[in-house]
Amino acid sequence: MSVLLREITRKGLKISTNLWSPYSRLFMVSDSAFWVISWEMKEVGRIAQKLGKRLAPSWLLPFTDRQCVFFGSHFDLMLNEKWLDTSLRLATAYFHGRPGTGVEEFDVCFENLRKYHDRIHRIQVSHTDMRDLVLSSGIDSKKVFLIPIGINPDYFVPQTPELRRLAREKYGIPQDAVVVGSFQKDGVGWGDGMEPKLPKGPDILVKVLSTLKSTIPDLFVLLSGPARGYVKTGLEKNRIPYQYCFLKHYQEIGSLYHCLDLYMVTSREEGGPKSVLESMISGVPLVTTRVGQAMDIVRHGENGWMVNIDDVDGLVSCAEYVVSHPEQRKKVLAAGLVTAAENTYNAQMPMWSQFFNGFVK
Repeated sequence: MSVLLREITRKGLKISTNLWSPYSRLFMVSDSAFWVISWEMKEVGRIAQKLGKRLAPSWLLPFTDRQCVFFGSHFDLMLNEKWLDTSLRLATAYFHGRPGTGVEEFDVCFENLRKYHDRIHRIQVSHTDMRDLVLSSGIDSKKVFLIPIGINPDYFVPQTPELRRLAREKYGIPQDAVVVGSFQKDGVGWGDGMEPKLPKGPDILVKVLSTLKSTIPDLFVLLSGPARGYVKTGLEKNRIPYQYCFLKHYQEIGSLYHCLDLYMVTSREEGGPKSVLESMISGVPLVTTRVGQAMDIVRHGENGWMVNIDDVDGLVSCAEYVVSHPEQRKKVLAAGLVTAAENTYNAQMPMWSQFFNGFVK
């Protein structure tokens, strides 16, 4: 601990009124998982700096008043009411968590939003379904901003036959396999993930893949992300070959997409997922449920393939179509690249400018 921090802690000082003008500094608060939210906060923090906002180190937040805080996860804000009774200006992302779906923390968060929405200055939602839910809390619509979870094009290169060959060689995947990718966390907790996190649809994923095995003899699955134990067990039970590769650095994820013939999202509820745009920018066919920001971004048969939630037969049919119609999917992949370019973080600068205007001086 630094000398300054020890002195602040000992005296219980608040530093903002002495060192900074009120509401002139922005704190970006990530969750503790160092997963998707952490990367999102890094990207949005860079945008804020490009817009002239001054970021403050997160360790100073407990000793600060009359400044601005952006929570990357509404759970960190809404489940801790101490933040809702301060002089801080509060903003949060509210990506997912529909009340009444059997998850207690979803109910608690939404109830606190209803009770304390006057204390919240900005909310980012990533799709129209969550926008409508947040607005139903009674919050002023001027505080709610629909900004999709963006994509950083520096981490992705569209797939080519040579990149595909090299990536499969790197990760030990048969060159002649039909490879389906799934890179998201879908188990409860941060351990092995043997208990399925049902909003993420791991049970649907296993059902779809077990059906595809009978129609695609060379089926192979590439998994990444934490807590995938339930899916691994399901694949082993159905004797579906797979490779699991957990990357420590998000910037390397583009190489996983180079291995794929298609990427599949089977979720029931999402904020993103980031893989919607990741697959598009990588030139990989996307098959997804109508969930999260996919509902606003994906146009079925134009830039991807989308079916209703829990539609196992629909997911299977789309996957089979992608595999058996290589010529028809070229137009879809080209449109997906355009969609991804429209949703890069740089392309979102005007939306973030409106978000931060009047929030941070």
